[in-house]
Amino acid sequence: MKKDYLFKSQRLGFRNWTKNDLTAFAEINADLEVMAHFPKPLSKEETLKLIDRLQQHYLKNGYTYFATEILKTGELIGFIGCLYQDYTTEFTPATDIGWRLKKSSWGNGYATEGAQKCLEFVFNDLHLERIIAVCTLQNSASENVMKKIGMKKIGTFDHPKLKAYPEHQKCICYEINNPH
Repeated sequence: MKKDYLFKSQRLGFRNWTKNDLTAFAEINADLEVMAHFPKPLSKEETLKLIDRLQQHYLKNGYTYFATEILKTGELIGFIGCLYQDYTTEFTPATDIGWRLKKSSWGNGYATEGAQKCLEFVFNDLHLERIIAVCTLQNSASENVMKKIGMKKIGTFDHPKLKAYPEHQKCICYEINNPH
């Protein structure tokens, strides 16, 4: 079955979300290891609300945390993409790049490959000027991806949306500017 991807990298396809993604995405969001750097795993109902939010963000802005699939198999492995963030910090408001991938896809370079392609898309097609990325202090895997895609660390902060989760509140922020 041919999919209508918004864009592709060498091994990945990027698209907006559909309700058909619920079961596979809910499994990813329920995985304790995948969600280790977030306050808690998400229920199926919370995942459905997230899909709705991501779909609406795409319709409004032309980008989102895209549903990301392996081209060869069509398997949904999670999301890679960008989302506008307006919580209050010295780094925001800004567009954030992020990823959440199922455990079976870890270690294959998908996050780096996909993040590089998403940066190309938002810089070349949408002409965004600056992208940030945020992760908890303990999330060295995500921080490594940020470094690999050319982002520079600009500081640490207490994430205002994570006040109720002190173990996750201290975060790192990286940024990259449009080279064009």
